Amino acid sequence: MHFPCSDTWLEGLLPDDCPGLDLTVELLGIAATSGIMRFAPKADCTISGVEEAGLLLRKCGLSVSRTAANGDRLAAGQQCLEATGSAAPLHRGWKLAQTLMEYMTGIATRAAHMVEQAHTANPAVRVAVTRKNFPGAKAICLEAAMNGGAIIHRQNLSDSILIFDQHRVFLPGEQQTSLRGVAAMMDKLRAKAPERKISAEVDTFDDALLVAEAGIDIVQCEKFDCETLAATVGAVRALRDDIVILAAGGVNGGNAAQYAATGVDVLVTSWPYFGKPADIKVVMEKAP
Repeated sequence: MHFPCSDTWLEGLLPDDCPGLDLTVELLGIAATSGIMRFAPKADCTISGVEEAGLLLRKCGLSVSRTAANGDRLAAGQQCLEATGSAAPLHRGWKLAQTLMEYMTGIATRAAHMVEQAHTANPAVRVAVTRKNFPGAKAICLEAAMNGGAIIHRQNLSDSILIFDQHRVFLPGEQQTSLRGVAAMMDKLRAKAPERKISAEVDTFDDALLVAEAGIDIVQCEKFDCETLAATVGAVRALRDDIVILAAGGVNGGNAAQYAATGVDVLVTSWPYFGKPADIKVVMEKAP
């Protein structure tokens, strides 16, 4: 699966970086000189952004040849993209294409690492990325994470029902101070949105059992240690085998295997978004 990135968003990157003339290219008098530009990662990676970079370079008026797709595993030095044309559009698209690929490949490679680590302990577990991505860049962040084998936890606030403590503080009486009140609302919530699954975040073993008994569809366990989480999974499964159990809060590439081993269905994480971009080497040559 791929998360679509709009042409409008990609097109907007070009005038932002080069709103007029490329002064260096023009002053050197090389704008019309033909050349070739090649892209390859400097280290083994899960490549991402190569498809978007190719589209962006085409929008610059270049001829593009792509030898890899988003999500492919590439070895260090393995060429994935080539563009030909004159120096002016080559330089216009150069850094944008490179930077897009570097950020997206960094996310995809971290996501792939986390998925791999989780599957060593539990092949059935899924790694789901949150909506805590960089504002304005949701499409490329989600695409990159999916290229690494992750799924999407929530695309936005409109696609799912997830009750947090921050919601409960606005409710009246006991509903504000205890999940017991939220549990009592379950029938009303289902009546208002009968086609939707209902989920709630919990931070204790007892609250997980409470909402499970109330008939919630999904329980999201926030910042549980692995021992408590394993006990919670066992107890909830003993009550209901149809409930989906998520682990969230502090789950990352370093502890994914331990959390996966607790038996949860999904690891919820923002970790792949934050880290060093990949290093994509760009070589530019004058055409013979």
